[in-house]
Amino acid sequence: MPELIVSVSGIRGIPGESLTPQGLVRYVSAFAEYTKRNSRRKKVKVVVGRDGRLGGDVIENFVSSCLQIAGIEVTSIGTAPTPTVQVACELMGADGAIAITASHNPQEWNGLKFLKSDGTFLDGSQVEELISIAGKGEFSYARVNSIPGLKRDDGFIARHISKTMDLKLVDKQKIKKRKFKIVVDAVNSSGSVIVPALLRMLGCEVVELYCDGSGIFPHTPEPLPHNLKGLSKAVREHRADLGIAVDPDADRLVLITDEGKPFGEENTITASVRYVLRKYKGGNATVNLSTTRAVDDVAAEYGGRVFRSAVGEINVVKEMMKNGSVIGGEGSGGVILPESHYGRDSLAGIVLVLSELAASGLTAGEYKKSLPQYHITKGKIENVRDADKVLKALRQKFGSEKENVRLTTIDGLKLDFARHWIHLRRSNTEPIIRIITEAESRSEAERIQMSFTELVNEITG
Repeated sequence: MPELIVSVSGIRGIPGESLTPQGLVRYVSAFAEYTKRNSRRKKVKVVVGRDGRLGGDVIENFVSSCLQIAGIEVTSIGTAPTPTVQVACELMGADGAIAITASHNPQEWNGLKFLKSDGTFLDGSQVEELISIAGKGEFSYARVNSIPGLKRDDGFIARHISKTMDLKLVDKQKIKKRKFKIVVDAVNSSGSVIVPALLRMLGCEVVELYCDGSGIFPHTPEPLPHNLKGLSKAVREHRADLGIAVDPDADRLVLITDEGKPFGEENTITASVRYVLRKYKGGNATVNLSTTRAVDDVAAEYGGRVFRSAVGEINVVKEMMKNGSVIGGEGSGGVILPESHYGRDSLAGIVLVLSELAASGLTAGEYKKSLPQYHITKGKIENVRDADKVLKALRQKFGSEKENVRLTTIDGLKLDFARHWIHLRRSNTEPIIRIITEAESRSEAERIQMSFTELVNEITG
């Protein structure tokens, strides 16, 4: 039987196999205990929302009951994107929140993401504390006559849209003037209502491809090009200006050009950074170590500075807070706009990209060509028994070549060369090293990745 995956992203597994009632009780009770310890209020309040996948309603009821029995007031916002759960937590002044989602994992998966009172995720040390509480199993519960009731509030989809429309950075008039025709693939999950509604408020003509909200995924839900062939075809058939895809919990934004070709998930954050730093010249941006160098290039156009964090949304958020970034995110299509809230949000990404396209006067295909051209190759090196030993050997090998390469060790090992970079990270769950390479062409990126794979194999013998 597969094990429950527990990480900084929360818990994730297959209901009935690794995600069991026993596991849910343990981790929800631990979160309740953690939240009560960190709240100054007598009546602790937690928001619960879910991404809409099949079986999510059952898990939501179970999670809410566990929290109530622990003496916590629960507000259920129903089916909603993870960023909407974050916004609800912030607007309500709650003590925390749980987003029920397995993000981009396949249909049979589900999980929980744990949020703090400011609407951001628990960081590494906080997750460790939560795991420790879960391990000890020492939970406190309410007396039967003082178990709080359950409140329901389905108004946060509208409030999230309103909050996004009110952003100072959004050029609503220019977007409406362009009268974009957009095909939406929300994988029949939590973006099914909110994404089309936002687009229509911006004067767009919307073609709903997979937006029935049934929670039945029509294809593998991770918004990668090979999973979006139906969206690409629909964009061409409808002669649309753009295709928009979001993952099941709608925190990632991936685009298809008017030509029916991938815009590039790395280009989502690049276009957003270019637009925001044009407005805030000299501003800071933060992305993770595995995000394209194109972000640095467009930031330089407007005197901006780019900071890099370890991979993971909360790591990017913490670095953004530290350096006062006005925009940030990850190359997987995750845009973080502090003016809205500190979390990856496809709605924020949509309004920034549409504002940028409207300002440029270009089609999505033309605009893509205007961006710095790089190619990223992602892979893994298997059967690595001692990843730490390998990374240490690579640090020693390239550490003596400081004039040719810059080493970063906050998250595995990143090697920055003049014309390319390589990022190697060990997996916490498998005997592999993940390797990401970016160069100026596909062939060059693949050649470099192959040579580093061979080098690692030499080190491991």
